[in-house]
Amino acid sequence: MSPQQRFLLLLILVGALATILGLVSRRARALPYPVVLAGAGVVVGLLPGEQLPHVGADVILLAFVPGLVFEAALTLDLPELRRRLLPVSLLATAGVVLTVLLVGTLTHVVLGFSWPSGFLLGSILAATDPIAVVTLLRQVKAPAGLAAILEGESLFNDGTGVAVFSAVLATIVAGHPSFGDATVRFFAITIGGAAVGIVVGFLGVALVRVAEEAPLEILATLVIAYGSYLAADLIHASGIVAVVAAGVVIARYGSSAGKLHGTQLLGFWNLLAFVLNAILFILVGAALPAWKLVPVAGLVIGTFVIMLLARAVPVYGLLVASGWRPPQIPWAWRHLTFRTRCRCSRSTTSRTPRGCCRRSSRPRATDGAVRVPPP
Repeated sequence: MSPQQRFLLLLILVGALATILGLVSRRARALPYPVVLAGAGVVVGLLPGEQLPHVGADVILLAFVPGLVFEAALTLDLPELRRRLLPVSLLATAGVVLTVLLVGTLTHVVLGFSWPSGFLLGSILAATDPIAVVTLLRQVKAPAGLAAILEGESLFNDGTGVAVFSAVLATIVAGHPSFGDATVRFFAITIGGAAVGIVVGFLGVALVRVAEEAPLEILATLVIAYGSYLAADLIHASGIVAVVAAGVVIARYGSSAGKLHGTQLLGFWNLLAFVLNAILFILVGAALPAWKLVPVAGLVIGTFVIMLLARAVPVYGLLVASGWRPPQIPWAWRHLTFRTRCRCSRSTTSRTPRGCCRRSSRPRATDGAVRVPPP
């Protein structure tokens, strides 16, 4: 079988598996579709014989992430997001920084990681997974305010989280890791990505406004999504921040021009996100080195507990701090925000060099039935 035929067979098998699992998930509502897909990928990875081909970080970032992030930004409820802008901003900025600092410190003190490795791990765990969050919210039909907080925070958090990861990794690779150098790199990466995304977004608005047919609008938004990522990546800025910025600009000003409301355009992006989501979860699950985790199970569990503690502090603390400005956030929403933030971003883990995170040499001892109250 030729490589081209093998690739086509892979797409057919993954598509068929995703379809079958989608039917299973609809009947078993206690199992969210992304969880079913990832679990199936893990099972496939454990099967004897030839495994699914490895998907590199470059392929994930270039082929999957821009489309998924742009679709999430395109469908944001911007009026509701403006009402919840304070908690979203706090979680996506101060929340990321606090998580990185807490995870880095606790993994160094408790697990014996070196300081650079601890903070690099913290930057990986600080980024949530907007793909899974958005999918689950649409399944449970969450209230508009809660959906705006979770979708907006997870989307912007993914951009800032990846920017923090890139800055921390760059300062480690440079050979002189320091907080000041990482901070400068973070602002450069984030501001550069946002600037590129805004410019590409407004150019895209002008392009969308002259597009009179749905196929042209679809093609234009595809160019905007992937073009903004590529443009930012070429100047070593954050491609994900650029895609988020471009998506928000298109959603805001494209909609005001009477565009982006057609069922064909939104239907295309919903279908594309579904396909990319299904393939990505299966491939990432299959690539998980499950057998290699057994010898370090204690370390994995300890890191998971540290992650829970590090995520709880910014979520509950910052949401309480945002309470001085209405509307108030119910405690049930805070609990769900904490639960949905306990996810690791594939955008950062896929970019971690092998063997980068090591301990220091000195030894040291949601589901479909959720009911959410309105505010």
